[in-house]
Amino acid sequence: MKTALLTAAFLSSLASSVVAQEPAAPAAIVATASGADSRVFELRTYTAPADKLDALQARFRNHTTALFTKHGMTNVGYWLPAENPDHQLVYLLAYPDPAAREASWKSFLADPEWQAVVKESEANGKLVSKVTSLFLATTPFSPGFSPPTGNETRVYEMRTYIAMPEFLPALHARFQNVTLQMFKKHGMTSLGYFSLTPEQSGAKQTLVYFLAHKDAQAAAASWDAFRADPEWIAAKQASETTVGGSLTIVDGVKSTFLVPTDFSPIR
Repeated sequence: MKTALLTAAFLSSLASSVVAQEPAAPAAIVATASGADSRVFELRTYTAPADKLDALQARFRNHTTALFTKHGMTNVGYWLPAENPDHQLVYLLAYPDPAAREASWKSFLADPEWQAVVKESEANGKLVSKVTSLFLATTPFSPGFSPPTGNETRVYEMRTYIAMPEFLPALHARFQNVTLQMFKKHGMTSLGYFSLTPEQSGAKQTLVYFLAHKDAQAAAASWDAFRADPEWIAAKQASETTVGGSLTIVDGVKSTFLVPTDFSPIR
């Protein structure tokens, strides 16, 4: 199983920004099935200097998340990669629509309270060296981010699939009709499933989704059982026979295990 954050080259080709300039929201969101979550989601990855990740987390914990809420943003989840050599923080926000996203960030960045927090927290240097942002729209089959039952802790897995050109609808169909049910059968919890919004590079080929597992060992056992399941093997072969080949490009599946921060709304 490959465990790596979305590669720098791939992320760069999709969407990126520098810290001082927030990326513009998508002009439009593709309509999803009736009843599906129509909000705009934004997946943001912050890279911190080697000695600043703890301070960055403290700023989010003590100030940023509350200020996001104040300015109309919904905090969905905050995670650290389980393997984190680049000192990254990954988080997911939601907005009612693109215009709301623009208005929220504008008011947030102009808020004197936030400006004071930045000045104080960066007295000894900036806490973020790079910001990468992807805009996401939920697929019609996305279950959404449900909290864990009781006080259980979970390990999260963010997976990105790059479909062969024109094969993304077939990939979606396989997930909707077979894969999600098979994940559940083998002890995996499906959460958010997303497409990139259409103005972004790779939008016609990319699926991003999140799973939850009890722990790393449970994840490995679930994936082993899933891949060996005759029902899955038959479904995979049938879907690939229909289109004449693999639904994803070579090395087109990337996986990152994520550990929720103590200030993440979803744990």
